[in-house]
Amino acid sequence: MQNPGTQSQDWWRTSTVYQVYPKSFNDTTGRGTGDIRGLMEKLDYIKGLGIDIVWLQPVYVSPQNDNGYDVADYCSIDPAYGTMDDFDELVAELKKRDMHLMIDIVVNHSSTEHRWFKEAISSRDNPYRDYYIWRDPAEDGGPPNNWQSKFGGPAWQYDEGTGQYYLTLFDKTQADLNWENEKVRAEVVDILTFWADKGVSGFRMDVINLISKHPAYPDDDGSVAPGDGRRFYTDGPRVHEYIKELNQKVFKPYNLVTVGEMSSTTLEHCIRYSNPKENEFSMTFNFHHLKVDYPNGQKWELKPYDFEELKQVLSDWQIGMQKGGGWNALFWNNHDQPRALTRFTNDGEYRSESAKMLATTLHGLQGTPYVYQGEEIGMPDPKWNDISEFRDVESLNMYTILQEQGKTPEEAAHIVRVRSRDNSRLPMLWHDGDQAGFTTGTPWIKLDERYPLINAQSEVDNPQSIYHHYRKLIKMRKNLPVMTDGEYVRLDEGHPEIYAYARMNKEQTLVVVSNFSDRGVSFELPEEMHDHLTESRSVQLLIGNTTEEPKLTPTVALRPYASYMWLIHNN
Repeated sequence: MQNPGTQSQDWWRTSTVYQVYPKSFNDTTGRGTGDIRGLMEKLDYIKGLGIDIVWLQPVYVSPQNDNGYDVADYCSIDPAYGTMDDFDELVAELKKRDMHLMIDIVVNHSSTEHRWFKEAISSRDNPYRDYYIWRDPAEDGGPPNNWQSKFGGPAWQYDEGTGQYYLTLFDKTQADLNWENEKVRAEVVDILTFWADKGVSGFRMDVINLISKHPAYPDDDGSVAPGDGRRFYTDGPRVHEYIKELNQKVFKPYNLVTVGEMSSTTLEHCIRYSNPKENEFSMTFNFHHLKVDYPNGQKWELKPYDFEELKQVLSDWQIGMQKGGGWNALFWNNHDQPRALTRFTNDGEYRSESAKMLATTLHGLQGTPYVYQGEEIGMPDPKWNDISEFRDVESLNMYTILQEQGKTPEEAAHIVRVRSRDNSRLPMLWHDGDQAGFTTGTPWIKLDERYPLINAQSEVDNPQSIYHHYRKLIKMRKNLPVMTDGEYVRLDEGHPEIYAYARMNKEQTLVVVSNFSDRGVSFELPEEMHDHLTESRSVQLLIGNTTEEPKLTPTVALRPYASYMWLIHNN
């Protein structure tokens, strides 16, 4: 295998990433939680998809208040996941298969169990005090400002021992690091270098656009929605400076692939974060397309998703990033979101068609696609029965807060069921045997009981399955330049059921047409596309999710959740 340092600078543009949530992937110990050796056992399964990069979520020492995103030691493996020898073996096994490892780096905050924080909280004059963000109480003795935690409640925790508050934008045990302190930035460089020297090929940087806060820490008066403080710490005044420093000292010397997870960000900032000329990240995650069912941007309220808004957001980011020289990380699913299959389509009668439709729609876009574990076999949201089945700290906090806001227990439970991050965190379904093959013990969270029907083994064995549909799409990205460099053009003109677009370069035109509804519909290609359908041009159906193999004509008929991708040779 080529070392990433000897590969082309943008080798990841034709790659696909597979995201592993290790706690729920594969358990080799019988404890009921997944581990590093469990991932190693499944590398051939992942390789079979055509995956180039495996993104492993946090396996560091952690109290697990936020499933590993509360890091207590950045350079040690939590015994629940294995040992450092296991990790080193994982890197070696991936390299044997010509695959790369991307790991999660969580440096907006650390666990309050981290050695730095334990030192910092011991006294005001401790050398580590300035590693975190401390402020005196307000005049009434309350928090220094009115910022709200993203997990609910005030974003400040009071320490009686030293008489000050410390900032926690997420869980109360996740203390925000003070990036204004150059010693903190040096520590982060050392952490990144430690893992790069171990042979990882890249980093996914957790909520990295929150690391620069407004230096005055003002109250948020709500004049710019939503009034919870996020405008004073999102894409802050020094964030690009800080990321350029990481790029100069680690990313570029090791030729790493990097993706920044961007919370509540803007297109303009993401162009800067991911344009190669800016020397920051390879690509960025944004979440605007996954807020189209948030009434007025409020996650913990419900409404049907806005299909037109979904298409418009995807189109705006395709066009904007292309014009600005940025690069998208493409995804429907991750560990923080309910499954897109349940959220946007029909996960029952049309589960297979829907899963393939979502895959085709996404993989035809410009960017680097991410496949979240279970997505490739059509795992839906679970059928939750009881609030006691939830494990996620955010979900449990909100169940209480929603009732405090006037919701009945039943109403609060329904909202949490729909929105919970636990929807995507259930164990991977490997086969139709005991515990779906995930563990020989008791799973840490309840299995989806549909595993006799939905499991990886049956998908691999069936050439017409969702898994094999993903294989085809991933292979096409490697072989069709238009999927990397083609200009995006939206074609559907506001159709109420259809999302259609083209990708065009000088040699080829890719056309993707997807029906997001449960009824048969027809779609008229815009007139400017008709010239592409002359007899002198070769038109090939690359992939579809039905038994039909329709030709691309001015009028396309689509069954419920049907989706097709055609390739036109322009000459």
